[in-house]
Amino acid sequence: MAETFFSEEFLQRLERLALAARHALPGQMQGERRSPKRGQSVEFSDFRPYVAGDDFRRIDWNAYARLERFFIKLFVEEEDLTVHFLVDTSRSMDWGQPNKLEYARKVAGALGYVALSGLDRVTVTGLGGAKNGAGVVFPPQRGKRQALALFSFLQALTPPGNGAAPNPGQQLRAYAASHARPGVVVVLSDLMHDGWMDGLRSLASGRHEISVIHILAPEERNPQLNGDLKLIDSEDNLEVEITADYDLLARYRQNLEEWQAGLRAFCSSRNISYVPVETTLDLDDLLFAWLQRQGVLR
Repeated sequence: MAETFFSEEFLQRLERLALAARHALPGQMQGERRSPKRGQSVEFSDFRPYVAGDDFRRIDWNAYARLERFFIKLFVEEEDLTVHFLVDTSRSMDWGQPNKLEYARKVAGALGYVALSGLDRVTVTGLGGAKNGAGVVFPPQRGKRQALALFSFLQALTPPGNGAAPNPGQQLRAYAASHARPGVVVVLSDLMHDGWMDGLRSLASGRHEISVIHILAPEERNPQLNGDLKLIDSEDNLEVEITADYDLLARYRQNLEEWQAGLRAFCSSRNISYVPVETTLDLDDLLFAWLQRQGVLR
């Protein structure tokens, strides 16, 4: 099943993309991404005065001929980066046509393949589906050979059974505490829990570059309801009775717009990229147009 997650032609197109990092972040080993460190590569960066113990091979002899002082040439060090995908697998995500969780799995798979192709490390955590609240984890992997394992992991992500769902705020706080090294973090969620905001505050307190892909189904943006109805919350099974008429649906749409405007302001104030997406948006348009305009891909 993993082999057919994406077509070979689609994967080849993905290899032309790269995840965008607004700032240079330190990695762990040589890769293809600019690092804040200075080392040896083909791209010149700067000079600094020679100090005892420096490699004589890095002395700029042309500068010495002009200034009669020793200077060391510095070059951009290219390293890999860890890209963290946090996928919401709560029960509210397993809903809609097209299904939100299935859409999130596809987006994470495509972006993960882009990162693996760029020699970045990729790790995925499914939040909301583990009984102990810790999430299920695809440990950091590097290289395109890990793509099938990544796709298999994503396809196996499922929502939890009955019982109280873990609080995403607690999960993200624990994640931020255990992943202090700065990296790129991509959150894929419908954000249908107040704990997400608390958790994002914790993530933003580090130096991670965070993008939130806010996934909603078309039925959530424009519900087609009429008459007397009983609505059941998929997260906690709470029930509410409503009479769906024009005025109620108009207020709902206004509240939805205000909610997303508040999310956008919340993220902007913390240097988080906020990307609202409806599951009807074609994956091609999302990856090769929309996410590039939003600065998530380049």
